Amino acid sequence: MRLKQMCVSRARAVLFCVVGGAMAIFPAIARGSNGDIGHLRVPVAETGDSTQLVPGIGRDRMVAPASLIAALVAVHRGVPSFSRQTKLACSACHYQFPQLTPFGRLFKLNGYTLTGLETIGQPADTTSETLKLSPIPPLSAMLVTSTTHTSEAQPATQNNTASFPQQFSVFLAGQLTPKMGAFTQFTYAAPDGSFGIDNIDVRYATHTSLAARDLLFGLTVNNNPTVQDLWNTTPAWGFPFISSEVAPSPIGSTIIDGALGQQVVGLGAYSLWGDLLYAEVTAYRSAPQGTAQPLDSSATNVTKGVAPYWRVALQHQTPSTYLMLGTFGLASQLYPTGVTGLINRYTDVAIDAQIEQKVDPGTLIGRVAYIHENQTLNAARAVVPPTADFLKNSLETLRASASYVPSLRYGASLQYFLTSGNMDPALYAPAAVAGSRTGSPNTSGLLGEFTYNPWQNTRIGAQYVLYNKFNGATTNYDAAGRNASNNNTLYLYLWLAF
Repeated sequence: MRLKQMCVSRARAVLFCVVGGAMAIFPAIARGSNGDIGHLRVPVAETGDSTQLVPGIGRDRMVAPASLIAALVAVHRGVPSFSRQTKLACSACHYQFPQLTPFGRLFKLNGYTLTGLETIGQPADTTSETLKLSPIPPLSAMLVTSTTHTSEAQPATQNNTASFPQQFSVFLAGQLTPKMGAFTQFTYAAPDGSFGIDNIDVRYATHTSLAARDLLFGLTVNNNPTVQDLWNTTPAWGFPFISSEVAPSPIGSTIIDGALGQQVVGLGAYSLWGDLLYAEVTAYRSAPQGTAQPLDSSATNVTKGVAPYWRVALQHQTPSTYLMLGTFGLASQLYPTGVTGLINRYTDVAIDAQIEQKVDPGTLIGRVAYIHENQTLNAARAVVPPTADFLKNSLETLRASASYVPSLRYGASLQYFLTSGNMDPALYAPAAVAGSRTGSPNTSGLLGEFTYNPWQNTRIGAQYVLYNKFNGATTNYDAAGRNASNNNTLYLYLWLAF
């Protein structure tokens, strides 16, 4: 317990430093007048001019060149479908993919609907608009190939694992109607050897006004809590943006950190008021793939009722600095097996911050997220043998990272990560490589990455993960003789989007 308290204290100290700095900047928000917040310099498709100042960006009443119809919208991954649709380079929406610029965040908020193409519309004798289709298919693809080297091979396995492809994705992404768009991803994953549904986010967005300020309002249907988020602090799009799928993974992770990804469907409503305050509420219901329908006793991790997700964020921008301070969370009740009986309850609450600072040359980007999860494990305690020794548990994670992007070609990042939680020998049981000798999930370390982008849609990356502690110990953490440092990982990859 003393070790856990030290880890949590260190995590909170890092977080409070970031939040304290954020709060020192936010008082300036109150001094803004209507239209003063969120001014952006918007790239114009026809001329390439990036100096046009547009106040209150993202409003329906804005006027822009004919080839750049002005409803502004944002993208998650840098998919070429969006670049073809907008006739803008990837750098309009990304510092480097998938790190969104303020313009990119607004492109997403507005439902992926900005277009620079002459769309297919209704007949000339029709007075009301009933059709607006892109003349080209909203299709693109992504390919990742990689090699992974761990400091010591996992028992009875070959080291230096090559994955070709590690991942291959096809995207259908873009405008569906003037106020509706979609981001859909279908992926072949090498470990599974199968092709299936990946991330999906379908959006409707419109504008009105409230208290003399622009109010952007939207609806989202998606299949992964936080996939709809705008910032690179939440799990779906957080740093590292890509990692090895064959290196050992820590035993403990929160439910919001991907456990429900592609296993649920959510309907949510979101808003951005005055380019300042973002708020969202989404309700999720189980919708797993590849299982019997309707869900029956063979199903796993099924939600009881709905699982509510919430997100609130304040943002502020000056000519050289962008700042976000926010919170998000998820409350879920899950049947570990079947659709009746006892449940396990998980409540995840997080605070996060992101800062983007222009420097000469390039941009510095800082991100931090702290997640606290409370667990009530009635179902885990009731099975024989029990999969948890204690009814009440908690788990915390901290990720703090900084990236320097001097140009479109190069990038360097460093992250500190920490997971800590209560000791529970049944929940975190000993097992070779993946288990915990101490019954603790405590893991910490550093991750460094260097990237080279010969083109905006092509990346060569080198990533190194250094573990100080793994699954509760530094030496013999799994009760089978493996040390934390044996899992140090060199990961080399090639990432193409086309």
